[in-house]
Amino acid sequence: MPDCAFCRIVAGDEPGSVVFEDEASVGFLDNRPLFPGHVLLVPRDHHEAFWDLPPDLVGSLFANAQLLSVAVRDAMGADGAFVAANNVVSQSVPHFHVHIVPRVRKDGLRGFFWPRRKYEDEEHLAETAATIRAEVERRGA
Repeated sequence: MPDCAFCRIVAGDEPGSVVFEDEASVGFLDNRPLFPGHVLLVPRDHHEAFWDLPPDLVGSLFANAQLLSVAVRDAMGADGAFVAANNVVSQSVPHFHVHIVPRVRKDGLRGFFWPRRKYEDEEHLAETAATIRAEVERRGA
């Protein structure tokens, strides 16, 4: 097993403010939250990115994310929740994790998704879609 801060929390070898756990995953408070109540949900086993997760784990992990998003929203008196996962880029700990962040209207996270761009033109849009469809087909879906 790699030297991983999240694996140590899951194993109980490092303190973490655990708010949820089952056989598939563990949820704990982020130690540098966007807002109080910001939870990180991690699979118990070490997987670095979303594409590394075993297919039979994806459903239970995201069912737990759904449960936690409602629990965090209601516990924190929020209007909603932001649910997201970085993969490799901007991933401070290389152990797949889902961020569940309580959100209220006008909370100041307007720039969270960086500047959005438009496709150069309809041809660029169509080429991009075709390239992704081809890769999906190559992978057998």
